[in-house]
Order: sequence, then structure tokens, then C-alpha cells
Amino acid sequence: MAIITQDTKIHDIAEKIRHGERLSIEDGLFLYETNDILGVAQLANEANLQKNGDRVYFIENMYINPTNVCEASCSFCGFKRKPGEEGAYTMNEEQLLEYVEKRWNDNIREFHIVGGHNNEVPFDYYLDTIRVLKKHYPNATVKAYTGAEIEFFSRISGLSMKEVLEELVKAGLDTLPGGGAEILTERYREKMSPDKASTDQWLEAHELAHGLGLRTHATMLYGSIESKEERLIHMDRVRQLQDKTNGFMVFIPLAMQPRTAAMGLTRRTSAYDDMRTIAISRLMLDNFDHIKAYWINIGVQLTQMALSFGADDIHGTLIEERISHSVGALTSQGITRKELVHLIKTANKKPVERDTFYNVIKEY
Repeated sequence: MAIITQDTKIHDIAEKIRHGERLSIEDGLFLYETNDILGVAQLANEANLQKNGDRVYFIENMYINPTNVCEASCSFCGFKRKPGEEGAYTMNEEQLLEYVEKRWNDNIREFHIVGGHNNEVPFDYYLDTIRVLKKHYPNATVKAYTGAEIEFFSRISGLSMKEVLEELVKAGLDTLPGGGAEILTERYREKMSPDKASTDQWLEAHELAHGLGLRTHATMLYGSIESKEERLIHMDRVRQLQDKTNGFMVFIPLAMQPRTAAMGLTRRTSAYDDMRTIAISRLMLDNFDHIKAYWINIGVQLTQMALSFGADDIHGTLIEERISHSVGALTSQGITRKELVHLIKTANKKPVERDTFYNVIKEY
């Protein structure tokens, strides 16, 4: 790995990577602090090429948010509503099927389902959501309910988290999304999401899911009050669980969106921070196969650039994303397969359409 840089510390880190040594949190802090962002990018690009070659993955998927009613009060969320508040909704079976039918096409392979922590409905409501979709769309994978939602379901049902997951699997659950992680330190969670699952509970939900044979996703919501060290602690915690279970498929850094689209650049993450965070994720998470660049949050052009900073997945078509757009996301709510293929090809990469589990559907 020939690194074109004058920074000897980058060379030392390159040597560690070459010899299969795991990077420490201190190494990660250096990578965040160095001015040599292109050296960091080169390291991450080489690491990704070794794992994935020039392949870049995407999926045709549909977002569904069955309810926006939520007991939690996360300071970064513009999606939630309290019961009876203007704009609050909870889809019934008919509304759910109508929503999907209007947006459905036969290339969609995945439903991505997250929503509010709505304690106005029983746990059976969440089970029935999966059952209804599986009944009418049996060939679509159901990626539903975050680790934080699993803990919430445990509280409202009186079941253990393992029992909750077992019931969800019986209903047709295929995988958990990575949300609800935010930043996996208690200092952050006490300030930003005090009503949701703790660090240990989120990790436990995924460990239990892995134990039941589910492969899941992991996210990190960065760009607010967390320190760079806390981001790296977050990466280290999911890395440690991956050592134990090998149950995560992909890591997804998510840039925090400001509360409204009208907020200026000073309230948004910078392009440098976005690219550096993706690159560091690739380098720190040596036991993850895939790093995703989430175009909804960073935009399609930075997503394309991220393919040279260690990312090998650009997510999917989405159809209609609501949560990031309920705050300050400036991107469109969906994208076409043609546009995704173009995005990847013009970065001199090979587009690969996948299913939820990274099985190849088609290479372009």
C-alpha cells in the first residue's frame, strides 16, 4: 500500500493495516485530526478495494413509516408527533396497503419499516404490520424495527427482548435496520435521546437478533454534540459485537440533519467531515464487509465521491423517505434505478443490484 503523503503517522497506520492489525481509538483520532484527508481517503479506498473490488451495491426498496406517534422526545427528531397532535397518524391495515400499492413496482425487494414508539397501540399492531405485508407481498424482505424499538416493544408487551424478536420472526421479520443507535455512549443518549434504549440495550437487541439467525444493520448518527472520540467509541462497540456474532452486514454513518431545511451551512456537517467519517468507518470497522454512503443525508454528488473514500454501497431507491425529510434534508425523497446506476458508473465503479443480504441480483 503506497501512500503518497509526507505524514509519517499515516505511513505507520498504513503498515498496521497492511499487516492486519486493528486500528485503535487513538489511531482513529489521528485520522480525524490530520490535514491529509487524501491520505486518509487513499487508505480507506485501498481497504475497500481489498474487500469489494470495484463493486458498488444498491437495492430497490421502499420506506414505510406506519406511525409517527412517539413517546420519546429525541432532540434531533422532527418526525414524531404526540397523540392527538396535528399531523399525528397511525396507519390501519387498509391505509398501509393503499400506501404500498400506490408506490409499488415489481422490482422492489425490500420494505424498510421504522416509525414512532407509539404506546397508543399494542405490540400486536407492530406484528400485524409485518403479517399484512408478508401476506400481500411475500417476495419482499421485511427490514423492520430498530434496536430501540425492540426495547420499546419489550416494555409495552411485558415480553423479554428475545421473546419480542421471536414473535416478530414468526410474523415474518427478516432483518433489523440499524437505526436507534445514534451515538452509543450514555453521555450522548442522556442529552439527545433520554427516553430510548440505552447503549447496552441497543447492542443487546442486535446480539439477540444475531443469536436467532438474523443478520442486521448498524448506523451512527453523527454531527451534533458528540466528540470525535465518542464516534470512535461507537465504532469500537459495534466492532466488538461483530467480533462476537458476525451478525452485522453493513455500517451506515448518517449525517445529522438540522431541524429545518432553511437552516444554513453552519448547522450542517461539512463535506470534509462526511467524507472523513466514511473513510474512518471503513478503516476502523475491519470486520464489516460493507460501508454505506447514505445519499439521502449527504446528497448524490458527495455519495459518488464517497465511493473513493471507502464506501461500497449507496443504499437504494427509497421511493419516499420521510424521517430525514421531516427535518432539514435537502435531497429528493426517492431516486430511480437508472440514476443509481449512472451515479456508480460515472465514478468508474461497477453497479451491482443486490437483495437485502447482499446476494447479487444483477450486475450492470
